[in-house]
Amino acid sequence: MSKTNPPPHPKPLRRQPLALAVLALLAAQGAAVHAQTAAPATAAAAPAPQRIEVTGSSIKRLDGETALPVETLRRADIDKIGVTTAAELLQKLTANVGGLTDGASISDQSGAQRGFNGANLRGLGVSSTLVLLNGRRLANFASPGDNAGVDLNNIPSGAIQRVEVLKDGASAIYGTDAMGGVINFITRKDYQGADFGLYTLATQEGGAGKTALNASAGFGDLNTDGFNVFAAIDLQKLQALRSSERQFIQDYDLPGRLGPQLSSNPFPANVDLTAAQLTTLNNFVLANPGTALRGTGPNGTWQPRVPGSSARRVNFAKATCTGGANPNSVTPTSLGGTEGCAYNYMGDTEIYPKSEKANFIGRATFRLGADHQLFIEALASRTETDYAASPATSGNIAASVGITLPASLQAVTGITTPVAFRFRLSDAGGRTSRVESEATRLVVGVSGIVAGWDYDAALNRSVNKATDENLSGWVSNSRLRAGIANGSYNPFAPATAAGKAFITSIQLTGAARIAEGTTTVVDGKLSRAIGRLAGGEMVLALGAEARKEETEFRSTDVLKSNDVVGDRSTSGALLADTRHSRDVQGAYAELVAPFTKQWEGQFALRQDRYEGVFDAATNRTSPSLNSTNPKLGLSYRPNRTLLARASFGTGFRAPSISEMFRPVRAGITASFVRDPVSGEIGQLPVDRFSNPELQPEKSKQFNIGFVFEPSRSWSGSVDFWSIRKTNIISEIGEETIFGNPVYYNDPAIVSRFSDGFVNVITVKKENRGRLNTAGVDLSLRWSGETGAWGRFGASVAGTLVTEYKFSTDPRSPLVDGLGRFRDDKAVQKWRHKLNIDWDFQNLGLSLGNTFLSGYRDQNVEGLAAPEWNNRDVKAYSLWDVTGSYRFSERLRLRAGVLNLLDTAPPFTNQSRYFQVTWDPTYGDPRGRSYYLNLQYSFK
Repeated sequence: MSKTNPPPHPKPLRRQPLALAVLALLAAQGAAVHAQTAAPATAAAAPAPQRIEVTGSSIKRLDGETALPVETLRRADIDKIGVTTAAELLQKLTANVGGLTDGASISDQSGAQRGFNGANLRGLGVSSTLVLLNGRRLANFASPGDNAGVDLNNIPSGAIQRVEVLKDGASAIYGTDAMGGVINFITRKDYQGADFGLYTLATQEGGAGKTALNASAGFGDLNTDGFNVFAAIDLQKLQALRSSERQFIQDYDLPGRLGPQLSSNPFPANVDLTAAQLTTLNNFVLANPGTALRGTGPNGTWQPRVPGSSARRVNFAKATCTGGANPNSVTPTSLGGTEGCAYNYMGDTEIYPKSEKANFIGRATFRLGADHQLFIEALASRTETDYAASPATSGNIAASVGITLPASLQAVTGITTPVAFRFRLSDAGGRTSRVESEATRLVVGVSGIVAGWDYDAALNRSVNKATDENLSGWVSNSRLRAGIANGSYNPFAPATAAGKAFITSIQLTGAARIAEGTTTVVDGKLSRAIGRLAGGEMVLALGAEARKEETEFRSTDVLKSNDVVGDRSTSGALLADTRHSRDVQGAYAELVAPFTKQWEGQFALRQDRYEGVFDAATNRTSPSLNSTNPKLGLSYRPNRTLLARASFGTGFRAPSISEMFRPVRAGITASFVRDPVSGEIGQLPVDRFSNPELQPEKSKQFNIGFVFEPSRSWSGSVDFWSIRKTNIISEIGEETIFGNPVYYNDPAIVSRFSDGFVNVITVKKENRGRLNTAGVDLSLRWSGETGAWGRFGASVAGTLVTEYKFSTDPRSPLVDGLGRFRDDKAVQKWRHKLNIDWDFQNLGLSLGNTFLSGYRDQNVEGLAAPEWNNRDVKAYSLWDVTGSYRFSERLRLRAGVLNLLDTAPPFTNQSRYFQVTWDPTYGDPRGRSYYLNLQYSFK
């Protein structure tokens, strides 16, 4: 039998107000009461009450009461909603805004953080959400992208016992870098028995299927045997999903509704003529009326018009840009214009990646006498994710490069001077790559009681390694241009066998980037009662940690030579291997003071020091950083049915090593932008640099709310929160650059060709931004009594965001992002989870609803294209129905239909993410899905 606490006995709010508030916040999961040890009916048989530690405090208590809002999701809740990964689970949190999912990780940006899943509490950024495993840190995802956070793929979801979410940020206990909050995944620790689970999911339209297997086993009783050993393994396999497999993407009709978002890089190539070249071409047409190369103007002249641009874009093979399944088209509203071609990259691309995930966690605990324990915890995780994107693009090959049209085209156009052109490497096929992420963690520690002090100390070493490998579709830039110049390859006409063979010969495959991050921590904490006040014991906790962070980025010689089409710096900045480390020290004190039976205070103070980072390449050391941050909490319990609480704290996030010293990231603007100087609209080349002179981000946060329980059946909570974040580490926003040409039309930032078109944008990490956000978390729960028809229950939890204003330019006022798509995400005003449960004997049924309100779309001004610059996104509502049947104490079958009504993600004109016409940060493209989950236990 497994060792468990006695079942909780219903108690009035006086003993468990926060526990019931946590319960109410579980909305869509229909959570059970926060587990506590309660006095059984016979007082003489009652064991000594156990103290538990709640996320947000280092002080153990007889129940979960604190002044801080904590949301708890238990194993039963996780099983009920039919998810199998930590990322899927956190998508159910209404406080998680703009988190990174499998779908959102798909990108055609070189060096992007593909393979990464991250949490984003309050929409403050992945870097401002602290993710813990059993109360201790994990190494961040190693790839040098913009998001310094823990990869949720490393969390062993099959071993999770519960998840505690501290939604009051800037924790003085775990680290004041947690400005958005703390997510603590807690696994089983003292377990006996064995569990096996098999999960399978299939979608109605095909693709994105999933199979998962998990097994766990534990043996040994700490009390009688003096030890316990527990281990769990979790294996998952996910199928890819292509856009052609989803009807809603075809119905959303990218070419017809969002023509400007089509690519101006088709195959064959578009040519951008000079005024003189266009005159030469039309003179040739007028002089040779029988020519096959005719435009749309009078007498077959060419009249190129590109919306919002002065480009004279033509395609001499545009007759081939038609046909049913052809991804190329002549779409006048596109950047191909009236005489060029456009490419629909969403026609048949991958919108959900294929992946395989394997996680192992093991824990051994040994009793050392009556009051001490030794524990060893090991984690190993491996995720392999395959990505498939559209064929690479050449980018804008300027006339200054000196490439002329082939002789055959010169003869029918009269154009003999070098031309500017752009095309897509369709002959190379789609770009495919594989990201392998491996994580390990070893924790060795001791805990117990010494001289009345509770203590816990451990050594924690955590490693994450990410390898980005090019599989196909990547070619040599220098050899491609040489081949075009010498006639080996003709990008201006349909492909030939010889041209395809040439492209095959210049493909580049193999590992491209390897990144590794290591975090080594020694930490310890002590707590004990130091006196009594009118309300009870006053308890003090002291803690400290010493942490070493190490990062290493390596790239292949091919990447260092800047010679990979689609993965090269336009400015010519070269990649270099980097290796850095820094030492961090932190110490804190926490005091819980029950002034009276009604009033209790929680006070904490944390001191952090980040040593400077030495960079061998420049022989410079970044500035050392110090910060002291308080955390104050106060709770008031006027009666047995009400708890009021409030807290205030400040936050401090030092720049990550990646933000200070990562290699250059070459790519394109995340969104389509309009250049007011040239009139060009599109995704423009960008080189992104780190900055060793960065200063820390800072924040102030405030929470006030109350929890109520008018009866045993009803409970609820209301919490108002406010966060002010300053000195935000960011790059100059694209909208900021082109919305303020007086400030930013600087050659050091926007480099241009002689004709005024953008060559490359150069940005770096800076302390430029600030953010103000506020809102209200609401919850209500009803739990009926068990009757002849079983037991019914219902719960709802929601987040109402009342403010979200930010700026990426200290000279500009804050812009309103509430209820709009701004920068990199949509901030909906309202999100909720609704759940209705029915339990009857061995049968359980649950109906759940996830709702996100509509918002103002991204909208790019300057074009009269349909639905491009003046539209709103509809609300998004998903219904799930799940059920379970317990055949015996050992065997349980769960089944469910996710997205019962087969609701497609709402249409949007956002261009921030590769998957356009919908938003992958919250939309689920899988459609209606069916799952089965068989669980068997030996206990």
